[in-house]
Amino acid sequence: MSMPVRPDTDATVVDIRGLWTVFQSADGEQVVHRDLQLHIDRGEVLSLVGGSGTGKTVLLRQILGLEKPTRGHVEVLGQEPGELSASGAANVGMLFQHGALFSAFSVLENIAFPLRELKLLPDELIRHAALVKLQMVGLGPQHANKSPADLSGGMIKRVALARALIMDPPLLLLDEPTAGLDPEASDSFCDLLRGLHRELGLTVVMVTHDLDTLFDLSTRIAVLADQKVIVTGAAREVIAYPHPFIHEYFLGGRGQRALEALHDKPAGQSPAQQAPAAGR
Repeated sequence: MSMPVRPDTDATVVDIRGLWTVFQSADGEQVVHRDLQLHIDRGEVLSLVGGSGTGKTVLLRQILGLEKPTRGHVEVLGQEPGELSASGAANVGMLFQHGALFSAFSVLENIAFPLRELKLLPDELIRHAALVKLQMVGLGPQHANKSPADLSGGMIKRVALARALIMDPPLLLLDEPTAGLDPEASDSFCDLLRGLHRELGLTVVMVTHDLDTLFDLSTRIAVLADQKVIVTGAAREVIAYPHPFIHEYFLGGRGQRALEALHDKPAGQSPAQQAPAAGR
């Protein structure tokens, strides 16, 4: 089998070719990804969606370098994640689903942690950089010395986002960024992410089950099913693809409500407003 043509590396931030993920279990081998192909271009907000067990978060962890595929190639900015140096690893920021803040650290210490680990900058400069990122995510300096236990769910997400951005990475990975937030906090967090994407020129890869977040932020959607990426494209193209999961996920009751809410918003608010009305 011939390998797919590699995309333009100048435009491509993530390039995944021929990826297999196989786990061993008591019942034998479990194949999660089979010859999966995906490339992500600079400046995109690409959302990964799929049913339970399709390996969405596993794929994020492989892009980050926390897990290695069984075989195949994952390249981030031209390098395999496992080969990234400390400075190269700064090219990727990760927002974990529940924030993953260190409970014994203050807000500012959590944000500053990746910079401190490098041991290259003086403490005062690190503190200043952390305060800048704290304000960038919409939190004032009065929160700097609080502990994670004193924060609301929305504030935890913002602090974790500030930590993910402390190294000024061009690539940001988001695992369920609005999970656990009420609708108002979720909308506010989406507004923040949209603004940061635009202002910082970020490339974003996001896993989400929340259809409102999906339609609100995505410039492109990749659907995982049948152990591979079955379709990628704008919402309009993805929804039109004939597959049982897509029909159930996007055109069921939840999907219709999310699409209706999307079309009620003023034009120009969302990069995903290419979505059609449900049923078209």
